[in-house]
Amino acid sequence: MRFDLIEWAKKDFPVQRLCHVLGARQSGYFAWAGAHSERSATAGLVLLAHVRSVFTLSSGTYGSPRMTRELCDQGLAVGRRRTAPLMRDNGLRARQKRRFKRAMDSEHA
Repeated sequence: MRFDLIEWAKKDFPVQRLCHVLGARQSGYFAWAGAHSERSATAGLVLLAHVRSVFTLSSGTYGSPRMTRELCDQGLAVGRRRTAPLMRDNGLRARQKRRFKRAMDSEHA
């Protein structure tokens, strides 16, 4: 309710003052405002489609750091803090390589 009031009154007053008067945090308001924007929801779906395609092309071996680099190379402005939760929430886990283990030679001289 407070954030709705801030949204309504921000045309006339600065957000910082409204948050102070209503006892709300600015970071909370901006998080609420960002979560409710349709543009960010649409951008999230587009990003998820890119992440899934890159993950499939990598045969499931790219984790969030490599995924972020690959998406940046493709021209998408995205950070690892955005990529990692997106991958985690959609069940995209990188397969790790097995370690090389030298076989024991029990027939040595």
